[in-house]
Amino acid sequence: MTESPSARPEGMSAVRTTTPKQVRPTTEGWTQAKDAEGRPLLQFASPKRGKPPVHLADLDHAARVEKLTELGMPGFRAGQLEKHYFQHYTSDPAHMTDLPAGNREELVGGLLPNLMTEVRRLETDGGDTIKFLWRLHDGALVESVLMRYTGRITLCVSSQAGCGMNCPFCATGQAGLTRNMSAAEIVDQVVRANRLIADGGLGDPRKVGHKDERVTNIVFMGMGEPLANYARVMQAVRTMVDKKHGLGMSARGITISTVGLVPAIRKLSAEEIPVTFALSLHAPDDLLRDELIPVNSRWKVDEALDAAREYFEKTGRRVSIEYALIKDMNDHAWRADLLAEKLNQRGRGWVHVNPIPLNPTPGSIWTSSDVDVQNEFVRRLNEAGIPTTLRDTRGKEIDGACGQLVATEDDQVAAAASV
Repeated sequence: MTESPSARPEGMSAVRTTTPKQVRPTTEGWTQAKDAEGRPLLQFASPKRGKPPVHLADLDHAARVEKLTELGMPGFRAGQLEKHYFQHYTSDPAHMTDLPAGNREELVGGLLPNLMTEVRRLETDGGDTIKFLWRLHDGALVESVLMRYTGRITLCVSSQAGCGMNCPFCATGQAGLTRNMSAAEIVDQVVRANRLIADGGLGDPRKVGHKDERVTNIVFMGMGEPLANYARVMQAVRTMVDKKHGLGMSARGITISTVGLVPAIRKLSAEEIPVTFALSLHAPDDLLRDELIPVNSRWKVDEALDAAREYFEKTGRRVSIEYALIKDMNDHAWRADLLAEKLNQRGRGWVHVNPIPLNPTPGSIWTSSDVDVQNEFVRRLNEAGIPTTLRDTRGKEIDGACGQLVATEDDQVAAAASV
């Protein structure tokens, strides 16, 4: 069986294929926002909405001291508040008995205002996977997913309410961008997850390794395009890795994912914070990626891969390529070969590919590739010398897997009822 000519870019020789079909990306059950010229609309700027209250995690240590001084309180209280929030995972004044009782409420309210209200949580995998729905101060809804694996606990965090990248296969992008999240709203997802873990709320208690268990890995793969909210995401990351005045996490355990905002990737390369960088590629050819990932109209496949290679050169950190395998859409054998060719053109040992079977969204006819097709895709990459691992998908049963996070009508009703 050979690839049909219409499914292959002009000039590319035919290779054995896993399927002759080529399905064109379309939207299902919703109308993709377009600009005046008919192109998918991209939202880089956050819509104007009321800002959340300033929180401890929005500030560095010096700014926290300054804020306390403005409130007429001694600066050393900043260290006490940092310990309660980042180490004990609490914003409850009743638990802060080392603070003076007379102005404790004012002190805590001034620097630890409530940012998120839990609307609901859903569990699967025997309690090892938990999806949270949060209502922010202005009613915006976001989700985060907590997952226990052997030897680590991973939290998938959101960086925006909604998303402006308008990818047709991703549920999050269907409603567009509501707003950017603040640094503190991002960090608070981690603190709230740590509180649940400390209270014994994650998975089988027989799996608990020690009493001080907490989130070890962060993946910015929840709602939003992290690099479109660059300043706040990086402030959150700095707070996560700050060992003296923050959460004290390892930068190597933090993964920042992007659909390919090239200038921001280059900016990230210069941060000197060795996070793991992941490029959500999903197609190696511009013909398909232009439709599958609308931001490809700004920065093409080769530009994104060049920026990813630059990240490796500047940080020494191996780059991850994320590739959702969609049946008859992007899972053709020649696309595996083309991806391997493009990656090898930029050297060896700098990249790892994570194919991900597409996670279904409600009512969609799109589905993951057949198992034999997945295996052939992975085989071709590995045979070409590209380390490739088919990624485990967690949380599909509760719509908590990659590409499934979205505020549904049921979520909106539940949020309204929780006010």
